Amino acid sequence: MCGLFIGTNLVSLAVVSGLTAALLANEHLRTLLFVASIAYLTYLATRIAFAGSKLAFIERASAPGILGGITLQAINPKAYAVNTALFTGFGFMPQNYALEILLKFLIMNAIWIPIHFAWLWLGIAVRRMNLSPRRQRVINGFMAASMMIVVLLAAAAEF
Repeated sequence: MCGLFIGTNLVSLAVVSGLTAALLANEHLRTLLFVASIAYLTYLATRIAFAGSKLAFIERASAPGILGGITLQAINPKAYAVNTALFTGFGFMPQNYALEILLKFLIMNAIWIPIHFAWLWLGIAVRRMNLSPRRQRVINGFMAASMMIVVLLAAAAEF
């Protein structure tokens, strides 16, 4: 969670600083990153869909750690989309842009922290349930289909 939190804020800084815009201004790099994001999300959806009768929790010998969380956010295309919408989609303090950015960071984190702890709790709660293999496959199918819908929407928006 700490790595995800740091990573989310680093992505926000990349968006606010213009680094993301500068990188995405290069058409070849933008296309490469787009294809890599689509491939990664498709890979995840495939792993979830074919997890069998176990809910698609990826078993690890150890927790991914802070660097793993930072890396996950750094390659998460949704993080860039959300932060771009938040920081560029509307302004409410044109007379003090620095304060507006600070307030947006505070608002974003005030929302992000409880939501991610709720997701963590939900994942633990679902894992403890004694679901039938059929129900687990249905949940995996729904999660994989949802992820592929996001992939298709992203592809449609790009073209």
